Amino acid sequence: MNSVVSRSVPVLAAALLLAAFPLFGGKFALDLMTKIMILAIFALSLELLVGQTGLVCFGHAAFLGIAAYVAALLSPQAEPASLAILLPAAVLASGLYALAVGALSLRTRGIYFIMVTLAFAQMAYYVFHDTKLGGGSDGIYLYFRPVLSIAGWQPFDLDSGHTFYYFVLGCLAFTFGLLALLVRSRFGRALAGIRVNEQRMRAVGFTTFWYKLAAFVLAAMLAGLAGFLYALKDGFVNPELLSWHQSGAVLIMIILGGLGHLRGAVIGAFAFALLQELFQSEAIFGGLAQHWQLTLGFAIIACVALMPNGIVGIGKQLARRVSHLRRWRHA
Repeated sequence: MNSVVSRSVPVLAAALLLAAFPLFGGKFALDLMTKIMILAIFALSLELLVGQTGLVCFGHAAFLGIAAYVAALLSPQAEPASLAILLPAAVLASGLYALAVGALSLRTRGIYFIMVTLAFAQMAYYVFHDTKLGGGSDGIYLYFRPVLSIAGWQPFDLDSGHTFYYFVLGCLAFTFGLLALLVRSRFGRALAGIRVNEQRMRAVGFTTFWYKLAAFVLAAMLAGLAGFLYALKDGFVNPELLSWHQSGAVLIMIILGGLGHLRGAVIGAFAFALLQELFQSEAIFGGLAQHWQLTLGFAIIACVALMPNGIVGIGKQLARRVSHLRRWRHA
């Protein structure tokens, strides 16, 4: 009970801080925080696969990009689309693609699973990049953010920066809450068992394939939610959203934050995005900011080397070092 409370307090404090952020954050900061929260949703979706189920997927960006493209393609150019139709359509499209990909790729393991998911993601990438569907390599614009209309009444306007911020924050809270409940459920415990020893789980009667497929599809749909929000935020979608670079970046986020922890995925997304912004700043790094990928890479390597359990493991890591130091002094 005490451990649950100790984990809940920082989460609630962070939620309150994010809710209050528009009160003191400027326009640029608000836009940046909105982007980071979308990345956090994306990272949480991959955490379900890698951290909770033990499935290292290197094509996760495909689900992000497919949902973004569906949102843009189904949006009329002359008027806003319906949020009640557009959001489920985008998320469902990612889920259906994941169902097809998972049905084939989950029959493989290890490096073969990684390569198959990467291959499917690259196939989706080139469909949008090399054909006229979605504007080819130039991408496609989304001219109007969707509206939610209930008998002619619109409860909120997503064109407002503050409203869209809180909408994204609500989606992040929903994603985190859903996964927190799932991890503590029978389904979540089965996924943990599959991660530790799949053969033993099959021996005791679990049909592990269907559990993994369900997790794979759910993770894709949550990534689709992030892709939908990404399209709404920027009003523009291009094939780079589906590239393997995006899959690699989100994998770095969850490793940086700490694998096996939902809060680690969120912290990792914040850390990665803020480090990216830091190394791109010419005011701090001058001409070196043009080579921000290099400095960011060195910083991530240093973080992983110094914090093997991620940012969430810093407390335990320091406690172990202090304990070793005390033992050494008393020896």
